Amino acid sequence: MNRGLELSRKTWKVVEDFFHAHKPVALIPIGAQCKEHGLHLPLNNDWILAEYLKNRLLETLPVVTLPTVSYGYYPAFLEYPGSVSLRASVFKDTVIDICRSLHGQGLRKFYALNTGVSTCGPLREAQTELLKEGILFEFSDFSADLEELEKKIAQQKLGGHADEIETSMMLYIAPESVRLELAQKDEGHEISPEKPGPLTRNSKATSGVYSPTGAWGDPTLANVKKGRMLVESLVETLQKKIEAFSQRELE
Repeated sequence: MNRGLELSRKTWKVVEDFFHAHKPVALIPIGAQCKEHGLHLPLNNDWILAEYLKNRLLETLPVVTLPTVSYGYYPAFLEYPGSVSLRASVFKDTVIDICRSLHGQGLRKFYALNTGVSTCGPLREAQTELLKEGILFEFSDFSADLEELEKKIAQQKLGGHADEIETSMMLYIAPESVRLELAQKDEGHEISPEKPGPLTRNSKATSGVYSPTGAWGDPTLANVKKGRMLVESLVETLQKKIEAFSQRELE
């Protein structure tokens, strides 16, 4: 039986009673449903991950979870068909409005289960604005949370998107979504260090990282054992951070 409550599946009265009884942290999962992930992973890869983590945390923490925000700020992938990105300001304001809505109903603490990288900037801006209103907001950064473990288990030389790490995690949590036979090593080629930019399919581009597959790394090195280590470490880290966050007070 879950300790937490999945907001969208309950009536408003049940939600109100849970708010009053627990004064919970509200989890806002953020995971794209339209964002390319190479030749071997679906566009909704991040949504699958966000949903999985949400459900794991519901089991062990007295939190309230919102529906996964499936659109965000992902400008680096727009050359690959199906990928969608909101403006950074629109994404930031969407998150702020979600928090304001529930703050008006008595909640004070919000934690975003953020599965992206480019989303960190707008989320940091949201955090600053919300704090001015007496609303505590925090968000996850998986690249930082898994950095040390990645160094120990990764075999690829470079990576960061639809790579050995991300593919291993998906093999553990949703193996049916992975077409490993289609995976290709693609460690990217930084076209111009002076002109950083998004992934690009254009070999004649003057900036960005050339990636014909849309991946950056070597997903062919992925396996379930690595995925289990990564995911279980991440879940444990998130549990500890959210528990600590639930005890934080405004300074």
